[in-house]
Amino acid sequence: MSDAIEVDARGLLCPLPVIRLQAAAKGQAVGVTIKITATDPGVRADIPAWCRVHGHAVVAERQDGRDIEITVKLGSAP
Repeated sequence: MSDAIEVDARGLLCPLPVIRLQAAAKGQAVGVTIKITATDPGVRADIPAWCRVHGHAVVAERQDGRDIEITVKLGSAP
């Protein structure tokens, strides 16, 4: 997944990480992956919820210290 679009949302609180993710996803093709790095633990619930609403999928999640990395694969809108 090294070809993923990267979004840095470290230091931002809800809802800004999801807003940054949505902005990065806008206009992208189905199948594109986006890796968002955030420090707000709320992204663990917020991003999967955003994905369910918009027809995308969380394909990876990991934590390195305070940094939470979530990789999303874009799907088609429901």
